[in-house]
Parts: sequence; C-alpha cells; structure tokens
Amino acid sequence: MKKIMFIVFGLTQTFAFCQTQDLTALAAGDHVGMNALFDDKDNLYGYVSLYSYGKSGEKTKKFEYVILDKNLNPVANKEFEGDITAASYKGYVDFKGQIILKPSIMDYSLIKNKELFTPISMVIDPKTNTIKRKIYYDYQEDGTFKEINEPQSWVAQRKETSHEKKEKGYNYVSAVGELKEGGYFAHEYKLYNRYVNNNSLIRFDENKKEIWRYKYNTDGNKKVYTTLAVLERDENYMYSIMKKVDNGQKTFSLLVLDMKTGKEASNKPIESILTDNTLDNIESYRSGYRKLDNDKTFDDKFVLLGRNYDQFETVGYARMMINKTDFTIDSKWINFSPDLESFLPTINRYGYLENDYWLQTKDMYFMNDGSVGILAEKFKGDEMYTTPKTTDLVYIYTDKDFKVKNVQVFKKEKTKWANNDYLFSQYLNGGKDVVFFYRDYQKDEVTKQKRWNLFINTIIDGKFKQEIIPISEKDNYAVTPYVGKEGYILLREYNEKEKFNKIRLEKLNY
Repeated sequence: MKKIMFIVFGLTQTFAFCQTQDLTALAAGDHVGMNALFDDKDNLYGYVSLYSYGKSGEKTKKFEYVILDKNLNPVANKEFEGDITAASYKGYVDFKGQIILKPSIMDYSLIKNKELFTPISMVIDPKTNTIKRKIYYDYQEDGTFKEINEPQSWVAQRKETSHEKKEKGYNYVSAVGELKEGGYFAHEYKLYNRYVNNNSLIRFDENKKEIWRYKYNTDGNKKVYTTLAVLERDENYMYSIMKKVDNGQKTFSLLVLDMKTGKEASNKPIESILTDNTLDNIESYRSGYRKLDNDKTFDDKFVLLGRNYDQFETVGYARMMINKTDFTIDSKWINFSPDLESFLPTINRYGYLENDYWLQTKDMYFMNDGSVGILAEKFKGDEMYTTPKTTDLVYIYTDKDFKVKNVQVFKKEKTKWANNDYLFSQYLNGGKDVVFFYRDYQKDEVTKQKRWNLFINTIIDGKFKQEIIPISEKDNYAVTPYVGKEGYILLREYNEKEKFNKIRLEKLNY
C-alpha cells in the first residue's frame, strides 16, 4: 500500500498547491472509479478515488480509497475490506461530514447465484481517517429496532418475505433514516397484493424512543387510498403533497407537518392550474433513464420543476414554488406550443421538432428570484431498431414569473449511438449564475479531420457567453472533462493499455 500522510481538510491550504495528479501512482490496486464530493451546500469538497485488490475472503474483497482535496492534493488513504459483491463505490458527504462509500456497481463473478447479496456501504471519518461498515436499522412491527450490518442473501430475503405473506396476508415494510437534527425517522406500512394501508410517519429521539407518529391511509384499499409525496424537509417542517383517491377521483393538498410535534401545521387543498397528472409526478423528474435534480431550496422558499401534462402526454414544463413562511403555492406552466414557437418554429404540442427529434431534458437550474433555466437536447431513437441520435442543445431561460425570456440554440454535430455530449454544470457567484459544459466532435476546416472541442457556456446576469477550447487527444488516449473547483475544469487523460490515468485542473476564463 502506498502511504499518504493524512492531513485534516481544513489545513490543506497551507501545503503544496497541486494542479495535476497521477491516479495510477496513488495506490497499487486496480483503479475502479473516482467521483467528486460535495458538501451539504453543494460546494466542491474534493474527490475520492477507489482501487480494488480482489478477493480477500469468502465474502470479502479488499479495496483502498484515496481522498483528494479540490486542488488534487492527496490528503488521506486507507485499505479496507468491502463486500465481495461490490465492484466499485461512489462517494458522497453526509450531513455529519462523513464520507459515505455507496456500492455503485455489482460484481456477480466471485460468488454463487444463490448466495448473492446487496453490498453494504462504508463510512469514512475524515477527521481520524478511519473506515467502518455502515450500520442500518430496521424498524419492526412490534415497535423495536433491529441493527443490520451484515447483508442477507436475496434468496433468504425472498423466502422470508414469502413466509410472512402466507402467515399474515401482507408484508410489513419500513424504512429508517437518521435526522440531521438528531434521532431517527421511519416510514411504515402494510403491503398487500395490489395496495398498501396503515401508513405511519414516526420520529424517534437519539435513544430510539418514539416522539410522535402521524398516521394516514389507515383503511386504504384498491379504490380508496391516500399517498404522500415528500417534497422537502428542514428542522422545522416537512412538506408533502397528499393525494386522496376515491374511485378514480383525485384531490391534492399541501400537507405541512411540524417536525417537533408531528402535528399538522397546514393541510390546504392545492388550488392549482396544473393537471392531476402534473401534480402526481412533480416531485421527481426522470429523463433519458436518469433521475434529474429537479428542485432547489432557498431561505424563504423551495422550487420544483416537473413535466406539464395534459390528460396523458407531456406538453411542456411546470414550476411549483412553495413559500416556507405562509405555505402558499405559486404554480405556473409553459407549453412547447405556443410558448417556444417563436424560438423553435418547428416544435409541436408534444415537444417534437424537425425530422422526428424531440426535446430531451438534460439539466435544470434554479435562481433565487424563481426564474429557471432548462437545458434540453434534440434527441431521437427511443423506438426499437432506431439508432439513437442527438444534435443541438437548447437552453430555455424563464423569468421570475416562469414566462419564457429567451431560448438559446447551441448548434453541434450529430452524435450516433451515444447520448453523452452534455457533461455537467455548476452554479457560480453564490448560486446567482450558472455555467454548463458540453463537447462536440467537429471537422477542422483546414485538415478536414474531426476533433472534439469543449464548449463552456456561462449565463451571468442573464447574459450568455460561450468559450470554445480544442481538446487534443493522442492516439488511443481518451480525454474526459469533469467537474472542478469554481473557475477550473478537471481533465482526465486515460489509456488502459499503457496504464496511463492522469487528472489535471485547467483554469477557465469566465
């Protein structure tokens, strides 16, 4: 194991300023992944790089992590025993400041099928550079907690679930999480074949003693039932959309629970211009088999962006803004037609454009005044036997009243069999502005050879600016851009055959 001196993150600025790093030199194992780490305010914390040493026991595999600060200085590393079914991990920083390594890829090759199990996450304490298995808690139907730190095989889980269903006629289901304010929070319900009921939200103190319980959907069945979609939670309140269904008729309300008492602070009907389907789906946004981050919380409000539906089909975008002081809701929508027609003349009611391309949402950006930026890409190829293709990126910028202010079209070459030209984005200037990055293979007018360019697009004070950086690649070397600290971009240059795997920070001019 290559040893790296451990440095507390707060002291790293006093040491050498590093702008490049050789990932293959940081550890002796096989490099299996690296990702950026962000704190609870979405500021870049650093990076974690993972290495595998292979099977180390009957159900274990040896790994090593290396933590880099945002200047690419290595500040901590350690070997650890992970589960044999983990191929790699992805890191994130939790509300305690711990770095959680969550298994991101399964490895089915080193264990029998009947013994397969879901690998458990690992917890790094950056203050002491120690790592341990994450402990989970299962809330039982009898009101007790069960500690889980060893996974159960999938076969054993299925047998246990089947036995309980036969015995009781339902499965008791619960999920437990820790609260930033201290203690635990659980959701429980009974799962029948085609419906659930007896739902409860329960808060516990640090000693797992129940503080309060909120019950709903007590007598739910296939035709009459109640659901909750949690939108946001802070130390004071939990905000949810409560949906009540009675023989196909839906009603919605904004339920606000007091986090200290569990009492209803508000439960008012949502008198909205949005359709039932729009309200039913606004808490999440999936696009291109990927879940997008579709909300942002500010001191006085939180804002969500969802699809705007007619009865069944997507016809545009919907914005919901909830005031955290008086619990009022401001709902707005824009439709592909007519709202985007003056900018995209070929667009129809359902977001389709010329040559059967349609707008596939890639990202969204929320500003403090309620304005929203929506980045989409012209895409086609969801149908069977159709080659996936993408062309131009389209940026839709709204004002604070969610009216279309401008639409910017970024022309780029057609890409086939891939949907990865858009890279990532970052907020700038305390969240007031935004920058996003994409790449495009373009033909050089002199050499007629294609090479790829990095496009850096800033929206500062509502004004667009674009910078183009040519990226040269040596034969059989791949260069991949990645998120860097503000004002920089990280570039990874990689060649598996030559064991070349380096990252570097490049300063940007914006």
